[in-house]
Amino acid sequence: MIGRIRGQLLAVEESIVIIDVNGVGYEVEVADSMLLRMTAAGQPIELFTHHSVREDSHSLFGFTTVAERDLFRTLIKVSGVGPKLALALLSGMPVAEFARCVRDNDIVHLVKLPGVGKKTAERLVVELKDRISRWVVDGSVAPDPEAAAGGRELQEARGALLALGYRASEADRALRGDVEPGTPTGELIRLALRRMSIQEG
Repeated sequence: MIGRIRGQLLAVEESIVIIDVNGVGYEVEVADSMLLRMTAAGQPIELFTHHSVREDSHSLFGFTTVAERDLFRTLIKVSGVGPKLALALLSGMPVAEFARCVRDNDIVHLVKLPGVGKKTAERLVVELKDRISRWVVDGSVAPDPEAAAGGRELQEARGALLALGYRASEADRALRGDVEPGTPTGELIRLALRRMSIQEG
């Protein structure tokens, strides 16, 4: 099984990155939120991976932290949650925030995640309630390094662009690139709008 992959970023496609490892290009499926943080082609990249083996295919799913990979593996064990939905959940909410929602039975926030209705949210809480402890320390939610690195601001900016009527692909492209960690959401939105304005011009 492949648990980690390190190489050079060859290309970023919709939901997939291609990583060159000693001349072999590996296609790795990733969450949309991760695509926003991808560097330029040719740059080094390292991901923790989940290797899925089925009769008709082998698939790699990539994550920037072990916590994300562990949560993904936990999510796909939930009834009705497959890899695609699990990636969407990780894209819509940082690990620590998701853990808090499950711990606190916060259905209101869970149903805001892509592909999650009330019944799915309730199922997530019921089936994960006893499995979420690894992300909770001394009664509080364990910190999520991705959220600290600016992941939350990127997600908020992406959501704002979608609310303005832009397509997901347009929002992702405008937010992709070099962004300083901790950049405020408002500044990210202004930066994205400027980039799209230049592209349209």
